[in-house]
Amino acid sequence: MTDPRRAIPRTDAVLAEPRLAKAAESLGRELVKSLTLAAQERARAGEIGGADVVDEVLRTLPETGASLRPVLNATGVVVHTNLGRAPLSGAALDAVVAAGAATDVEFDLATGGRARRGRGALAALAAAVPRAGGVHVVNNNAAALLLAALVLAQGKEIVVSRGELVEIGDGFRIPDLLTSAGARLREVGTTNRTALRDYADAIGPDTGFVLKVHPSNYRVTGFTSEAAVAELAGLGVPLIVDIGSGLLTPHELLPAEPDAASALAAGATVVTASGDKLLGGPQAGLILGDAAVVERLRRHPAARALRVDKLTLAALEATLRGPEPPVRQALSATAGGLSARAEALSDALRADGVDARAVESAAAVGGGGAPGVELPSAAVSLPARYAEALRLGDPAVVGRIARDRCLLDLRTVRPDEDTRLLEAVRRCG
Repeated sequence: MTDPRRAIPRTDAVLAEPRLAKAAESLGRELVKSLTLAAQERARAGEIGGADVVDEVLRTLPETGASLRPVLNATGVVVHTNLGRAPLSGAALDAVVAAGAATDVEFDLATGGRARRGRGALAALAAAVPRAGGVHVVNNNAAALLLAALVLAQGKEIVVSRGELVEIGDGFRIPDLLTSAGARLREVGTTNRTALRDYADAIGPDTGFVLKVHPSNYRVTGFTSEAAVAELAGLGVPLIVDIGSGLLTPHELLPAEPDAASALAAGATVVTASGDKLLGGPQAGLILGDAAVVERLRRHPAARALRVDKLTLAALEATLRGPEPPVRQALSATAGGLSARAEALSDALRADGVDARAVESAAAVGGGGAPGVELPSAAVSLPARYAEALRLGDPAVVGRIARDRCLLDLRTVRPDEDTRLLEAVRRCG
């Protein structure tokens, strides 16, 4: 009897197959070779036939040279931290691709000399918030706060309410971040109530600045009070306001969410924010405010360690100048429109014999923004077993489980992704 392992093609023969040779040009020969060896091992174990090795390699090839897999976010969480927060707009993605080549990020093509790094992105940010005398960008909002502490409060005190000493995720906490910069915290007030006089009584010769942090990932309700930005701005010391979510101007659907323009108008010295949340751009820390103070932050040695790369600058500028990003589109989607899409998708799936129903849903902003705010939405409801199959499918689809059903919330699925979502569910049937 002929040994079936003899039918397994040689490695060099597999790599010479035209489709795999082309894949090696874009993904790298070593990656394709490693997948080839894995497929051959499966064939030797009898899991696939020798003639199926090439097809197995093609099936396991990633779309790009990175291990990150594209995901359809059907969770209903608009800014989902575990899924990369804000999905970039098409304009921002195009800008990132263009910036991947040699660019004039720090070069003046007219004079042939050095130019201000990221001047286009900085100009776009300044135009978006005219009240800001100066703007700067670092790699995230935590970096923006760290830089402020290094420049304004190293060896000094930061006056902050006890109710605003938040944990920002993955075990990292605002107090630890600030003290790592050599600052001392002067906690005032109580967890639920902090008055203006609490801040005023704490200010002295050692005060570096007053810090107001928006508790964006939790809510304290009931017997509560806090000092407003306008009140704190009159205390005679710098006021740093961390708004967190990256809302640059007021949003009608999120009236309780602080924004940079309003905080500056109320007298904040500097506002810090995230670029990858409600702004809908790349991960970045935005610093806006008094021109002299922002310049001091920009010139500190640590600013070099915290700076962003050209890809982030390109994506940020395109987000600020370009069309409405996906996060804003998701927020502005109407409940009626979402329901109509859910009905259409469910009808199509039922025609294929799938137990699918269109149901009402409640989406969330996510990413530490607008805690407790529910966005009326609509979802396609499927048997719970679909959840795992969809996560492992191609494309990967992440929904959520509620009452033993898998819900695919359409507020976080773009209308132009409906066809891909439909086909993904059909493949799991």
